[in-house]
Amino acid sequence: MKVLVLTGPESSGKSWLSAELQAHFGGVLVEEYVRRFIELNPRDTCLADIPAIARGQLQWEDEARAMQPPLLILDTHLLSNILWSQTLFGDCPDWIEQALLARQYDLHLLLSPENVEWTDDGQRCQPELGERQMFFNDIQAWLEQHRQPMQVLRGDWTERRVQALAAVAKLIGPTP
Repeated sequence: MKVLVLTGPESSGKSWLSAELQAHFGGVLVEEYVRRFIELNPRDTCLADIPAIARGQLQWEDEARAMQPPLLILDTHLLSNILWSQTLFGDCPDWIEQALLARQYDLHLLLSPENVEWTDDGQRCQPELGERQMFFNDIQAWLEQHRQPMQVLRGDWTERRVQALAAVAKLIGPTP
């Protein structure tokens, strides 16, 4: 099983590209749990919600891992929970990073916020490119610090799709 993570700031194409990759390569797609959490809890999210959000994301990921698909595509993972918690609340429970580091990920596709439009969907809160670029930089720094396999995707939607398809094809290798 190869585990692929799409990561990056909001509105950089993670969900769209995850669906594109699943449509092309198959496999199992795990969506972003926090979206479900917000839909079920229509109020301002607070620091006390972060553990429940992280546990929900882990549960979805674990259920998908148990299926042992050849390709597991994660629309996000706990790194987003960590960075959003720190960004919004200035803190994050330590166990979340420990849980993240205890897992194996074969490749992170890090999506740049540049050259794509920010879209307000009612849950996003960083319309300024500078804010999204700082979030991107924080993700990249964390991945580099923890020596996580990563490829940065830049360009418009078409270029991102082409880069992602090539990266995943290389990751999974030739099909029998």
